[in-house]
Amino acid sequence: MEEEIVNKVAQSSLVIFDLEDYYPQEEGVVLDISQWLFQGFILKEKEFRDALKNFDFTVYQDKLVAITCTTDAILPSWAFMLVSSYVQPFAKLVVQGSLDQLIITYYQQLIDSLDFSVYDNQPVIIKGCSKKPIPEEGYVMATQKMMNHARSIMFGEACSAVPIFKRKK
Repeated sequence: MEEEIVNKVAQSSLVIFDLEDYYPQEEGVVLDISQWLFQGFILKEKEFRDALKNFDFTVYQDKLVAITCTTDAILPSWAFMLVSSYVQPFAKLVVQGSLDQLIITYYQQLIDSLDFSVYDNQPVIIKGCSKKPIPEEGYVMATQKMMNHARSIMFGEACSAVPIFKRKK
C-alpha cells in the first residue's frame, strides 16, 4: 500500500517574506553629469546651468535615476544637487551614486514603509533564493525590522532554512 505524501511545509505556520515581491517595476537608469562638463571634466557654471535648462528631463519620467559622473572630474556637491532638482519632478526616485546604490536606497525606503506588524509572533522565513538581484543590504534591513515582530526568523527556503533569530520567551 502506497503512503500518501504530506507537504509538511504547507501545513506549517511558517510565513514567507520575499523581497523579490517588492523588486522595482520601474526602470533604473544612470544619469551621467559628465555630458554637461567641458571636455567631460571641467564644470563651467554658466554653461552647466544652461545645458540643464535646455535638457529634456521628461525622458526620466517614472524611472529610478542614479546620478553619477563617469569621468574623474572633481565636482562640487551643488552640481549633483542642481541636477537632482531638474530630475526629481519626473523620476520616482533619485540618488547620487551607482545603480547598486539606487536599489539599496529603494529597498531602504520600501522596508521603512512596510507594516511588519502582520508578522507579530509568527515564525518567518525571509526567502533567499531569488531570480532578481536583491541587495544583501535589503536582507539586513528586513531582518532588523522583522526582529521587532516575528517570533523567529529563518533565511532561505522552508526545506533548508538557516535560523537567524528566535525571540526569548
